[in-house]
Amino acid sequence: MVIYFVFLTISAATYALFSLGLNLQWGVTGLINFGHVAFMAIGAYSTVLLSMQGVPIPIAVLIGAGLSALLGLLIGISTLRLREDYLGIVTIGVSELVRLVAKNEAWLTKGTFGVQGYPVPFNFKPEYPARIGLIIWLTAICGLALWRLWLWMRVETSRLLGGAVAIAFVLTAYICGALSLYTYDPRAGLMLLTLTALTVVYIGLEKLVNSPWGRILKAIREDEEVPKALGKNVFWYKLQAFMLGGAIAGVSGAFYAWNGTVFPDNFEPLITFNAWIIVMLGGSGNNLGTIIGAIIFWGYNSITRDESFKAIFRAMHLDETQQGAFRVMIIGLVLMLIMVLRPQGILGKKEELTLGR
Repeated sequence: MVIYFVFLTISAATYALFSLGLNLQWGVTGLINFGHVAFMAIGAYSTVLLSMQGVPIPIAVLIGAGLSALLGLLIGISTLRLREDYLGIVTIGVSELVRLVAKNEAWLTKGTFGVQGYPVPFNFKPEYPARIGLIIWLTAICGLALWRLWLWMRVETSRLLGGAVAIAFVLTAYICGALSLYTYDPRAGLMLLTLTALTVVYIGLEKLVNSPWGRILKAIREDEEVPKALGKNVFWYKLQAFMLGGAIAGVSGAFYAWNGTVFPDNFEPLITFNAWIIVMLGGSGNNLGTIIGAIIFWGYNSITRDESFKAIFRAMHLDETQQGAFRVMIIGLVLMLIMVLRPQGILGKKEELTLGR
């Protein structure tokens, strides 16, 4: 059970990292991207293939992020002057192109067999003093998360439920992570690394979004004619946001690979739409809300896979395939209700809304 929750924490943190890139592109800048998974695929394949060739893992991750940003540059130069709906069509087409290249170019990506046997960080057993240091490191990250959640919940009472869920998740992740680090399981080290990356990216994005640069992006989202009238190069700012969001997704691709396997079919469009669900749940333009949205999403995903829920599904005479479809249908129904009753998201602010422009 402890190791399963460690796996769940890695998955939630990876999706939160992935969704933060989409939140920068759509929630902050207003760029519709239905092919966000392409950046994750580039980051995942680049990291594992380079590390298998002897490139140090940190450098491989940076190269993967750089290639993802380069893909964002190529897409952005050709599409960011288009209308939002055309941008969405192009991005989903590019994501499918990347997946099909990975599937068919076996000389580079191993094709449908996928990439296996690649190096994974923290895949060793440290001595006890080092394990205590890792637990202190985890304590600092979880303490920072709890403090930030507490400040966030005090601002608005509507955030209490989401904040309470996130606090419960953080405390459980800390207990399971500390136990796993003490006895040491490699997945616990990966969990610590994933949470560290998420913390660094979150702090960096918060500083950027609340800087003059971020305020220009928000102005572009609301009405790009206004920053144009003030002499701002709107296209250049859009391109920057698109590339940075792609680079963040590329980094998440490395963690996605380390937490599972790298097969072309792991990067289907559904992964992008999961990120959209997370951003909508958390609230458009809200970085902390995006992280909490990832926790809620993965909480629902894991709870509905529990044996008690499977018993309910079996009582409804649903087979395994129908159960998966039913779970997705429930998510769709919840999103429909959110769009009608609270279009800014469960935890978002109405002034951050981009859908109703």
